[in-house]
Amino acid sequence: MKTRIRANAIALILVTFLVSFFMACVPGNQERSGDSIKFQQYYAEGERLYKAYCSNCHQNDGTGLRRLYPPLVNSDFMTQNLNEVLCIIKYGRKGELWVNRIMYNQPMKGNPGLTELEVAEIATYIYNSWGNVHETIEVAEVASVLASCEDKE
Repeated sequence: MKTRIRANAIALILVTFLVSFFMACVPGNQERSGDSIKFQQYYAEGERLYKAYCSNCHQNDGTGLRRLYPPLVNSDFMTQNLNEVLCIIKYGRKGELWVNRIMYNQPMKGNPGLTELEVAEIATYIYNSWGNVHETIEVAEVASVLASCEDKE
């Protein structure tokens, strides 16, 4: 009986170790920017802000709204244009926008009342949701980019 309990305990320890090891190897489970608490805070607040400011058009799941509002899921535009995305979050955009070879021409209203921190949090959320994997978008980076945005409304 004791041998069986001991064998079960060893098996449980081994399984726990293996699960922990493999979870650490899965992309997206590592600490981002070396500060997982900061990442988690940005991500959680970004999700709240995204739902308040962005999800009405881009949907809760980031799939967009038909040909009116582009998807954030698997978006080639997002992947290639982080700085422009930051500007769009704050200041909006008018005119053609190509995402995944589909043209969108619905004006996007900006959110000029958002702080640099809030833009960083939203960006951290969208760049780490729906299969996207990126580091924390830092406030200093956002501040620098927003200062250089061309079309400030």
